[in-house]
Amino acid sequence: MASASASRRFFVGGNWKMHGNKESISTLCSAWADAKTDERVEVVIGAPAIYLDFLRKHLRKDFATAAQNCYKVSSGAFTGETSPSMIKDVGANWVIIGHSERRHIFHESNEIIGEKVSHVLESGLSVIACVGELLEEREANKTQEIVELQMRSIAENVMDWTRVVIAYEPVWAIGTGKTATPEQAQDVHATIRSWLSANVNQDVAQSTRIIYGGSVKPSNSTELAKKGDVDGFLVGGASLKPDFVDIINSKL
Repeated sequence: MASASASRRFFVGGNWKMHGNKESISTLCSAWADAKTDERVEVVIGAPAIYLDFLRKHLRKDFATAAQNCYKVSSGAFTGETSPSMIKDVGANWVIIGHSERRHIFHESNEIIGEKVSHVLESGLSVIACVGELLEEREANKTQEIVELQMRSIAENVMDWTRVVIAYEPVWAIGTGKTATPEQAQDVHATIRSWLSANVNQDVAQSTRIIYGGSVKPSNSTELAKKGDVDGFLVGGASLKPDFVDIINSKL
């Protein structure tokens, strides 16, 4: 289907994973404070939950913040978990749900990921919902099958697509130094958009932002950003560096 990327605001998310401390966060926030960034780009920084409040107080106001995970209910006897209401209370607007490290290290199923998406949206926050295949799944030509299965569990739990960004992250490219080629990324993003058109509706397909994650860095972001169905990035290690702003400015 035809892409309409000009109508979708470019989105760049940083996922710090389990990295950072007050000193490093302060240093990054200072480095970014006066950096020139493309005003057309929506920027969201995903920090460890324990630092979300600290980050919000030091981060420039035009950058939003995100939790990297949450649980599916607002409160209760769930030791070690964080709820969307708590995330909202410390000034964050977004939650990353279904990252491959949650799926494959912590064994989160499509079902639990769908339930989390539902509760995050019910709580008034926005979702960066992640999908992506393992290397063996790609080599077995199962990329489309796996991604569409993951998309179904997400879509069944979305009541407001304006607060959802889909992040395609091929697991074999996360933290490995390997990056999907711009053509590989575009191919899967177009598949996801076609799936949305067929299974949700064409308006949602055209308006939903589909971003790419997997060893994105300043040296490859410009070429990836040229693809019509690549609406931004979810950036891991490179979002912990001052030159993350170069990725934000990939469309300049």
